[in-house]
Amino acid sequence: MKLKLSSAAVSIVKLLEENGCEAWIVGGAVRDVLLGEKSTDWDITTSATPEQILPLFSESFNDNAFGTVMVAGKHVKEQFELEPESCLDEEVFDITTYRTEGAYSDKRRPDKVSWGESIEEDLKRRDFTINAIAISVSASQRISKSDSLYEVKILDPYEGQKDLESKILRAVGDPETRFEEDALRMMRAIRLGAQLGFSIEKKTLDAIREKSSNLSEIAWERIGAETMKLLGSQHAADGGQLMVSTGIAEIVLPELLESKGVKQAGHHIYDVYTHLIESLRGCPSPDPVVRLSTLLHDIDKPVVMKEQGPRGVTFYNHEVSGARTAKRIASRLRLSKHDQDRVFTLVRWHMFAYDPEMTDASIRRFIRRVGKENIHEMMALRTGDRVGGGSKATSWRLTEMQRRIGEQFYEPLSLKDLKISGDEIMKMLDIKPGRKIGEILNTLFEEIIEDSSLNNKEYLTKRVKELGK
Repeated sequence: MKLKLSSAAVSIVKLLEENGCEAWIVGGAVRDVLLGEKSTDWDITTSATPEQILPLFSESFNDNAFGTVMVAGKHVKEQFELEPESCLDEEVFDITTYRTEGAYSDKRRPDKVSWGESIEEDLKRRDFTINAIAISVSASQRISKSDSLYEVKILDPYEGQKDLESKILRAVGDPETRFEEDALRMMRAIRLGAQLGFSIEKKTLDAIREKSSNLSEIAWERIGAETMKLLGSQHAADGGQLMVSTGIAEIVLPELLESKGVKQAGHHIYDVYTHLIESLRGCPSPDPVVRLSTLLHDIDKPVVMKEQGPRGVTFYNHEVSGARTAKRIASRLRLSKHDQDRVFTLVRWHMFAYDPEMTDASIRRFIRRVGKENIHEMMALRTGDRVGGGSKATSWRLTEMQRRIGEQFYEPLSLKDLKISGDEIMKMLDIKPGRKIGEILNTLFEEIIEDSSLNNKEYLTKRVKELGK
């Protein structure tokens, strides 16, 4: 059987074999290649110990207890004189010694790792059948300088290829045992299902439901990383529903559960929970931060809900309260401060409305409030919000507003856009840095927001002198 493989990964395998060691390509890369997808995650497992591996590579490092030596793509290309496109400079190739593992008393990592004696022993410890397939390259083949077709031998003791064909995700061996070993595998199962469009085999799914509470033992950094990968996947909404139905959401997103059964009035055809899931499904942005914001945009409706008799219910200020909750969730998932702020902004201002009578100044204020960098994302959230409410993806009002935003996008929108600086004001008025400078700058900015034609040196100089009296 011939497969298209990374020339860099093949070069590493052949070097190990030339030095008397077994070596196999394993894991996600094998899965992706068999699915006809391009992979950038090439893992190699070998009979060689780290002490045997390290001297074979001009640049490599080993800083963990699991027998993994890492080599950067840049150095692989240099050492084997490969084509530039063979791999990214920052890409890292993991070379791991065959291993067996002891008990997982903390449900996160093995208490003890020992070197294994065979590839079969190594595959036995892996999570899912589709990730427990190994391939080796025929020794007689010439290695290409760039990715190429190679004759391979496939080792597939758990029938992972059959599960790939059937689009089924199945644990290796006993699923409860696999999830007891590392509780994060439960989230990985849901994420992989959402990423690949696979269903989870019944015994594996039942084990997730049974063991979901074990996820509380896992570090939030790991949970957050899996959550964001799930949100960035093709079937994120289905993954979100599985998180709820399996009990995973009770640990990761308990706030989402509060929205189940909360009815809405007006144009909404779903309860809040279904609306949020369907909004996620309808969000056109692939950015997981935008998708998280979409999933959470109405998260505090259950918190602020008030009964209004025949009028139904109101959710006054849910976007204000919800922005704080959404940012708190983003922090819990260990997103960066920058991404936490993005989530806050998108949820806080998602309730914008357009009126044809809005002035250009109002449009500019909206852009400034949301931030230029978030405008496209805000429109993606609104699209998801509309779809999740049972409406079409867009409307004439939304289209018109987007057009007008485009017209005002390069008009002055912040203090730095003023054609005069604080230093110039200080020289002009012969004053030292202080509150007065900020007050003048803000006054000038409010004037040019109303009329951008005033943003010229002549007018601003005149106004500085007037304001400085």
